[in-house]
Amino acid sequence: MQPETPTQPLPIARVNVGMTVADSAGEEVGQVTAVQMPDTGVRPDVAAGVAERLMASGYLRIDGTGFLSNDVYAGGDQIAESVEGRPATVTLNVPRSELFRTES
Repeated sequence: MQPETPTQPLPIARVNVGMTVADSAGEEVGQVTAVQMPDTGVRPDVAAGVAERLMASGYLRIDGTGFLSNDVYAGGDQIAESVEGRPATVTLNVPRSELFRTES
C-alpha cells in the first residue's frame, strides 16, 4: 500500500507578500512582509525554541497595525486559509495574542 500524499498544497504556499492578515476573531493583524516555507533554514528574529518551531512549520512575518504595534510572526500551522484576489487575505486560526513578537 502506498503512503497517502496530500493533494492540496500547504496553506502557507498560497500566501504572498502584501496580503492582509486577520486573526481568528476577524481582527486585522497587519500585512505579510515575508513568507518562508518549512525547512528553508532561514531563522526568524524571535527567541530560540520559538525560532526552531517556526522554521519547521514555515512562517509569515507580519507588519503589525495599530498603536505601538510591532512586527509579529505566524507559524504555517496557524494559518486557517488564504484567499487571493481583492482583497487578498490570510485568516489565522489563533488570536493575535498567540502570535510571536520580534526580539527587541
